[in-house]
Amino acid sequence: MPNPRSAAELSLAPLAAAPAAHSHLMQAAREDHASGTSQALRTLRAVSLLLVLGMHSTLPYLAFLKPPSIDFSHPPYAWLAIPIVDSQRWLGFDIFSAWVDVYLMSLMFFLSGLFTWPSLKGKGGRGYFVARLTRLGAPFVLGLFVLMPIALYPAYLATGQTPSLTAYARTYLALPFWPNGPMWFLWMLLALTALPAALHRFLPGLAALPGRLSSGAARAPGRYFIGLAVAATLAYVPLAWAFTPWAWSNHGPFSFQLSRPLLYAVYYLAGCGVGAEGLADGLLAGGGQLAKTWRLWLLAAPASFFVWMGLTGLTLSYADAAPLGLQMLSEISYAVAGASSVFFALATAVRWRAVRSRLLDALSHNAFVMYILHYTPLVWLQYALLDVQAPAFVKALLVLTGTAATAYAGASAFGWLSRGARWPTGAPARG
Repeated sequence: MPNPRSAAELSLAPLAAAPAAHSHLMQAAREDHASGTSQALRTLRAVSLLLVLGMHSTLPYLAFLKPPSIDFSHPPYAWLAIPIVDSQRWLGFDIFSAWVDVYLMSLMFFLSGLFTWPSLKGKGGRGYFVARLTRLGAPFVLGLFVLMPIALYPAYLATGQTPSLTAYARTYLALPFWPNGPMWFLWMLLALTALPAALHRFLPGLAALPGRLSSGAARAPGRYFIGLAVAATLAYVPLAWAFTPWAWSNHGPFSFQLSRPLLYAVYYLAGCGVGAEGLADGLLAGGGQLAKTWRLWLLAAPASFFVWMGLTGLTLSYADAAPLGLQMLSEISYAVAGASSVFFALATAVRWRAVRSRLLDALSHNAFVMYILHYTPLVWLQYALLDVQAPAFVKALLVLTGTAATAYAGASAFGWLSRGARWPTGAPARG
C-alpha cells in the first residue's frame, strides 16, 4: 500500500548530509501539510454551513412538535425556536436535528478559535479585539435590528394576528426582548474573543496556556479527546442540572442557552490551543494521528449519540422529574457525544483533505455572510409552503435549496459591492 506521506517528505532521507536543502524541504513538507489542512478546514466550514441551513430547514417538520402557537406577544414565545410549525412531519428530521444540535455549534466555536493565537501575535490584544468587534458587532446589529424583524413577520402572521405592518411593528417593539434568532452566535463569539485578547494584553503567560495544554494533541489525539470530553462535561453538566438542558435566557438584545456558555467557551479555547500549535504540525496536520484514526471516530460518534438519545428518552418518560442519577448520566452522555462528533468531523476533514469541490469552496468563501442572511428567506419559504400539499421531506428540501441559493446570491452581491467600495469582503476571516 503506498505511503500517504507527501513527495517532499519522501525525499528527505537521502539529504541528511545537506542541512540547507534538508531545512528547505522540511519547510516544503510543512507548507504542504498546512495547505492540505487549510483545504480541509474550508470544506468543513462549508459542510457546517449546510448543516446549519439543513437543521433550520427541517424545524417546522419535526414529529414531536406541539400545535402552532396562537399568541405572538406572550410567553412561552415558542416561535423563537421554531417560527413556523407545519402539519407535515417526519421522525427522521428529529434524529437529524438532535445530532446536529449535539455538536455543531461546539464545532463552530472550535473552528472560530483556530486562528486566534496567530492573529493575536500579529495584531496584539487590542488590535485583534477591535478587528473582531467590527467584524462581528456590525453584522450582529444589522441582524438584530433589520434582518430579524423581517424574518419573523411570517411567524407573526402564522399566529393569526392582524395582518398589518403597523400592528406587527407595535407588537414586535412591545416584546420584552429583541429576538436574536441565529445572531446569538455572533455576540457570544465576540464575548469569547474578548478573553484571549485581554489575557494576551495583560497576562501573556496565561494566554499561552491553551497552546501548552494542546501540545501533545498531535501525537496522542485519544488522550487529548479524553481531556476535552472531561472539560466539556465539567463545563456543561452543572449548568444543565441547574437550568435544564433546554432553557434559554432572553434579555434585551442578548439570548443564549443557559446550559451551554461554558461548554462553548471550552471548545473556543480548545480551538485557540490547537491553532497555537500550528496547522502543519498540530492535531489537524494532514496525515497525522487524528486523520489515521478517522474510522474510530466514525464508530464512536453515532454510538455515543444514540446512548445520549436513549438516556434522554428515559428522562423525558417520567411524568415528574427523572431520578437525579439518570439526569446526570444523560447530561454526561451529551458532553461525550458532542466531543465524539466534533472529533469525527475534524478527523474526517483532515483525512479527506485532498478532496476538493468548487461548490464547497464557493460556499466556504461566502459562509459568514450566508449565515447572517439565511434566516430571512428560510422562514419566509417555510411560511409560503404551509398550505402546499407535499411530504415533509420535499418541503424541507425546497426550503433548503431556496435558502441556500438566496443566501449565496446575497453574499455574492455583498462581495461585489465590497470590492467595488474597497470595504472588507464577506469571506470568512482567519482570525
